[in-house]
Amino acid sequence: MALPPPSPLLNRELGTLAFNRRVLAQALDPAIPPLERLRYVCIVASNLDEFFETRVAQLQDLLEHEPAALTPDGLRVAEALQLIADDAHSLVAEHYRVLQHTIYPLLQAHGIRFVASAQWTAPQERWARSFFEREVLPVLTPIGLDPAHPFPKVLNKSLNFAVMLEGTDAFGRNVDLGIIQAPRALPRVLAIPDELVEHDGERHSFVLLSSLMHAYAGHLFPGLKVLGVHQFRVTRNSELFVDDDEITNLRTALQGELRARHYGDAVRLEVTSSCPQPLLERLMRENALQPRDCYRADGPVNLARLQSIIDMLPAGHLTYTPHLPAAIAGWPGAEPELFDRIRASDVLLHHPYDSFAPVVDLVRTSARDPAVLAIKQTIYRAGQTSDLMEALIEAARNGKEVTVVLELMARLDEETNINWAARLEAEGAHVVYGVVGFKCHAKMLMVVRRERVGRRGEQLRRYVHLGTGNYHTRTARMYTDFGLMTADDAICADVNQVFLEITGSSRFAPLRRLWQSPFSLLDNLIKAIRHEARLARAGRRARIWARVNALVEPTVIHELYKASRAGVEIRLLVRGPCMLRPGVAGLSENIRVRSVIGRFLEHSRVFMFHNDGADDVWISSADWMERNLFRRVEIAAPIVEPAAKAKVIREGLRVHWQTPGNAWDMDSAGNWRRARGWARSPGSHQLLVDSRNPPPQTPD
Repeated sequence: MALPPPSPLLNRELGTLAFNRRVLAQALDPAIPPLERLRYVCIVASNLDEFFETRVAQLQDLLEHEPAALTPDGLRVAEALQLIADDAHSLVAEHYRVLQHTIYPLLQAHGIRFVASAQWTAPQERWARSFFEREVLPVLTPIGLDPAHPFPKVLNKSLNFAVMLEGTDAFGRNVDLGIIQAPRALPRVLAIPDELVEHDGERHSFVLLSSLMHAYAGHLFPGLKVLGVHQFRVTRNSELFVDDDEITNLRTALQGELRARHYGDAVRLEVTSSCPQPLLERLMRENALQPRDCYRADGPVNLARLQSIIDMLPAGHLTYTPHLPAAIAGWPGAEPELFDRIRASDVLLHHPYDSFAPVVDLVRTSARDPAVLAIKQTIYRAGQTSDLMEALIEAARNGKEVTVVLELMARLDEETNINWAARLEAEGAHVVYGVVGFKCHAKMLMVVRRERVGRRGEQLRRYVHLGTGNYHTRTARMYTDFGLMTADDAICADVNQVFLEITGSSRFAPLRRLWQSPFSLLDNLIKAIRHEARLARAGRRARIWARVNALVEPTVIHELYKASRAGVEIRLLVRGPCMLRPGVAGLSENIRVRSVIGRFLEHSRVFMFHNDGADDVWISSADWMERNLFRRVEIAAPIVEPAAKAKVIREGLRVHWQTPGNAWDMDSAGNWRRARGWARSPGSHQLLVDSRNPPPQTPD
């Protein structure tokens, strides 16, 4: 019997797991400094947390309510969940093998060691006991399980300990199991004092909180015999459910949901490899999970928290040499003259290679410039501390009309954004919480300034910044993103129109230069793809190069397939999941897909259409995903000035195909392999770092 042809779409969740395999491969690269290799291990752990509490949670919810539903690649939900679980179990096992057999020995070779309780010297044991009794014991609440104390519903992703007990307590109750939840305020990794580091070759020794718990759990259950102490961790569905029809105050509704997030339905259970089967079965039963949802860890169950040691160690050769973003040539600094600079020509920034300081300068200068009347800005993620947000607050204090479209539903940053909203409102800023049902993901900043223009006297002029990344000063040093500063009248008018739609509930009006979702971005994207296909069919050169974080929107994928069949050369840089199959004869033989994984997180969205030699270039906040194209406010902005356009093509697209050092290529089955010649290449990230800060020349 012939097998049915494969679906033209690959599975999104399997693509996400494949992305994390590529990240984990960085931890095995001997060219990367040791602590950076540990960081990649921790990044994978953090990524998997979010994967389970969002993607897997959504599929499990779909299975419960629509068991016959199909995923976009044609699988029944139950089949998809099983395939995902199989792949995730394999990845988790590999994850801990890398930790135990590569990272731990590597760190130990550099004098960094995690010391288990069985390996403590007598002085170390005295220090550990003292620390536990002073700093840990007073904040723990042990729960001995009995009819009056049923199994607790532990917090999402919290570190917990199941203590197996034997004996009778003071009230005559037989207690066989105790549960201890480690408060999040407790450090998961402790540095052993230098004077107690006694092993030859060691410079820094650390103890995990779990080692303290294993050693001293008996202190919490005096009179009972401790038979075993086992870590466990429960990941819960973290989706927020806010009824659009019932909302009167989004901030109030969201605050209530945030409290509930920590106790959503369980989707994953992590236990240590030594956990006895009867205890494992009880933990699964208490959390309504199946065996496929349980993951055994050969090490700490909260691996992401190991990253804290990087900040505890002195900077040095064990991490990347710090990259100092380059200043923009001719940038005047935080002075009113920066408006003259933007008016003279567009300013294109490529972070983290170029400094993010000009963006902060623009807001800070606007806050202090008497000629500035108003500032409008969208904020999706800004971080708990932010010079830019402080500048907006200063502007409001100085009497400027400050309007901030602050997205309260930014996943996992909701609480931080609520806090910023309160501070902004307290200073008199207008805070708008986006559009109910549509996340505002567009990155827009507009300044309105009164200026004297020749003999015509004074008039209002707008200045705009548009970007692919968040207004987040920390991630601007770690994520690759483009930003455009411009005084172009048409673009500024479009940005003003988008702000009016969001804040004033006006009807959509066609924009002159920008593409905007959920209205025109997808339509214009498809028109541009089809135009290249028409050129190819007419025998003209046709090319589409694009760079996105994810490619999972079926309409765009099928249009790219049609363009490939027409003869269009298509090159796609896709950091994460890609549901398109490249290189399939008769379908996509003209499409290549590459992923770049390296020192920085690839975050830019760039689209280039050859357009018969015009090379139309766009930067955007939108990935090619359904949520971005249908359920979010997004924009794409054209790059028009020749120098700026050449920079985007050179640094945002071409360099990643010319420099394979940190590149992976995908085949038609969704498998990823290192790009040919990767071992002999420095990688595109290093090449761009060196372009801003050339390494010193060594004499011959």
